Amino acid sequence: MKVGVLAYQGSYEEHATMTKRALDEMRVSGEVVAVKTLNDLKQIDALIIPGGESTTIGIIASKAGILDEIREKIKGGLPVLGTCAGAIMLAKDVTDAKVGKKSQPLIGLMNVKVIRNYYGRQRESFEAEVDLSAINEKPMRTVFIRAPAIVKAEGEAKPLSTLEGVIVFAQERNMLATTFHPELSNSTAIHRYLIRMAKK
Repeated sequence: MKVGVLAYQGSYEEHATMTKRALDEMRVSGEVVAVKTLNDLKQIDALIIPGGESTTIGIIASKAGILDEIREKIKGGLPVLGTCAGAIMLAKDVTDAKVGKKSQPLIGLMNVKVIRNYYGRQRESFEAEVDLSAINEKPMRTVFIRAPAIVKAEGEAKPLSTLEGVIVFAQERNMLATTFHPELSNSTAIHRYLIRMAKK
């Protein structure tokens, strides 16, 4: 199995490490591929879109001619995990907490509304325990960094976990979105869930 991590910016290394750990824990033979080109995209069985700056990721992916292909692969059933900025990239509806609607290149397939910089400057970064019982896993102590929030999930999009009444983890078919950084926790639960989806 080949799990791709979009490698333009953000926490590529951390996601690669956690994915390798998850594959080992599950005794699944596989490798992690740094995705930067169309050719990289063609060989993967699942994709992770890491945190970083969503506008920058979108612009680079668009200029590299890969954004449309990612969208088509996801439409075709490729399992994808978007974390923080990656969740913004997946969303159909994105608003910034400060500047409102903003023009940025998105994948835009997931029926969720996301507000960027939801927690504002008061809580730029914080740790919290996230309930993962919806995917049959123990709670995960994890990190939120200038985090967005999923404020609405519609259609086939379903909340999998909330924190203080706000959705922090959602799924729509083959798409997973977290507003936190699972790659910075000690648990591989989210990465294992993505691998299980890719194995089906």
